[in-house]
Amino acid sequence: MVRGAVDLLREYGAGATSIDRVLAHSGAPRGSVYHHFPGGRAQLIDEAVTLSGDYIAEMIEAAGELPDPLEAVDSFFVLWRGRLVDSGFRVGCPVVAVAVETNDEAPQLARSAAAVFACWREALAELLVRHGLAPARSTRLASFVIAVLEGAVIMCRAEQSTAPLDAAAAEIRELLLHTFRDE
Repeated sequence: MVRGAVDLLREYGAGATSIDRVLAHSGAPRGSVYHHFPGGRAQLIDEAVTLSGDYIAEMIEAAGELPDPLEAVDSFFVLWRGRLVDSGFRVGCPVVAVAVETNDEAPQLARSAAAVFACWREALAELLVRHGLAPARSTRLASFVIAVLEGAVIMCRAEQSTAPLDAAAAEIRELLLHTFRDE
C-alpha cells in the first residue's frame, strides 16, 4: 500500500491520493488500511514520503562512492530524465507532490517533506565535502542542486519536454566543474 501511495503521489499528487485510489492501485483489502494505518490517509501518505525519501537518500549515498562528484550529481539528472520520458512526463517527485499542497488537516506531511529535503541536502553535502569542498559551501550547493533538479522536473512535466532538465544538468555540471577547480 505504501508503494502504491508513492506511485499515486508521483503521478497524481497528494490531493488525489485517496484511500480508495490506493486500495484500487494496490489490490489490498479495505480493512488492511485501518489495521496498518490507524492514522488513516495522512499516515499512509506520511509513510510514502518517508519511503521515497529513504530511497533517494540511499541513492545519494551510493553515488557518493563514485570517484567523480560530477558523475555522481549527473546520475540524478539521468535518473529523472529516464523517469520522465518512460512515463510520458506523468511522474514527478512524491515528496514535492506533498510539499506543494496545503494540507491543513495533516500539517505533519509538510514537516515530513521538509525532513526528507533536509536529509537529501545533508547526504549530498557530505558527498561534496568528501570530494574537497568546504562544509558550508557544500550545504549551499546541495540545496541548490536539489532545488534546481526538482524545479526542472516540474518544468519538464509542464512542457512535456526534457529541455529544462537537460539545461539544468548542463548548468549544474558547469557550476560544479568550476567550483571543484577553484577549490
